[in-house]
Amino acid sequence: MKVIMIDPGHGGSDPGASYKGHEEKYYNLLIALGLRDFLLKHYQVNVIMTRESDRELSLEERSRLANARGVDFFLSIHHNAGGGTGFESYIYDGRVSNDMVSLQATIHNEIVSSINKHSVVDRGKKRANFHVLRETTMNALLVEVLFIDRDTDVALMQSPAFRSDVVSGLGKGVAKALALPDAQKATFKVIAGSFSDRKNAEERVEELAARKIDSFITSLLLDGKTYYRVQAGAFADRQNAENLVQTLKGYKIDAFLVVEGAVSSVPPVSPPKPTNTPKPTPPPQSPSKPGYSILGESVLKGHQLDEFARKVNPAAPLLGAYYATLGRLYGIRGDVAYAQALHETNFFRFTGQVKASQNNYAGIGTTGPGADGAQFSTPEEGVHAHLQHLFAYATTSPLPGSIPLIDPRFSLVKRGIARDWTDLNGKWAVPGTTYGQMILALHERNLSDSIASSKAQILLMEDAMKQLMNK
Repeated sequence: MKVIMIDPGHGGSDPGASYKGHEEKYYNLLIALGLRDFLLKHYQVNVIMTRESDRELSLEERSRLANARGVDFFLSIHHNAGGGTGFESYIYDGRVSNDMVSLQATIHNEIVSSINKHSVVDRGKKRANFHVLRETTMNALLVEVLFIDRDTDVALMQSPAFRSDVVSGLGKGVAKALALPDAQKATFKVIAGSFSDRKNAEERVEELAARKIDSFITSLLLDGKTYYRVQAGAFADRQNAENLVQTLKGYKIDAFLVVEGAVSSVPPVSPPKPTNTPKPTPPPQSPSKPGYSILGESVLKGHQLDEFARKVNPAAPLLGAYYATLGRLYGIRGDVAYAQALHETNFFRFTGQVKASQNNYAGIGTTGPGADGAQFSTPEEGVHAHLQHLFAYATTSPLPGSIPLIDPRFSLVKRGIARDWTDLNGKWAVPGTTYGQMILALHERNLSDSIASSKAQILLMEDAMKQLMNK
């Protein structure tokens, strides 16, 4: 499987080009995250990101990382400045292979074709002595999507539809240039219980057989110990698998899905250790954390959000960076909004009325039986809609900048009626008298999990320091 490194330019204290409050680093990251998701969804490929959040990396760190990981292709994403307009791409102006020239042409032409309907100027295929092109040892390409100091270009940059076309062109171009095979189709396995004692698993098989549901036992080795899972079916269609999960839950069996065959940029995180008598999570006490505002800064990083979700659902989509980055754009606590998405989607397992294909992580428009809610074309649009809906509840201010309205129910919200998360009780979820508390309880669990991971990492680093000092 080929390995691609995507490099969102700038980050952290280095904003890149800036104009009227717009910072290049933000747009670089949005395109990069969208491309990562597009490639992983459609092709068999491994994707490594130089950054998935707003952090600073030197040019040397980027090139060294690419060389150390031995990736097959390096793609750096930027936006331009200097009074021009349009799209252009770059390869190194020194000695490069004919293969690299061909790769640039294929990717460049695919992008131009994809964004042509937006009347974007094609500034051509160029060459330059950029560090990340010169110092990387593999084929490398740098793209300058648009100009951040031209108002018409910025208006396009802020359009999720335009960014989706850029991502599609980039993804299809990279796939064609590198001959990436199509993604393997996922298999959705229904697990009807996981036990440390095989006898309990055998009893579950007998219970299912009595209900005319065929099943069998598979083993899972976790932390050196064997656990026994009861598999009750495997489906190519997720809906069929979810139907069986709901049937099993109707029999008071704690069933869940395991997705196999879907390609991921990071190894799936092992689920929590199974037990024979899992304890249900107690309902949060009311009131819980009153006065915790919806508006504010995220504390958790995108990767910490994703890691938390994947400990429960190894197939959870990588949305953490979207919530962290876009939350900052709206001035909303993106990490708590992520906890709300976990609550609404059952850790992105979508066991309720809303389906994964809708990219509707907040259940917007799902008002009852037969009302399946809104549908958004990309994960990024779904996160935008979620945050805009929260923005409508939390403030009477207009949406920031010239961001287009994506939330279809924005105008139906009585503006500014929920300053704190607990103010959503009885408003977002009816009757929902503890709705906000449940969101905050999930956020607390995420914080606790991340603190524990950080402490473990600190201990490892301290140990490494001691070993170095003793040499």
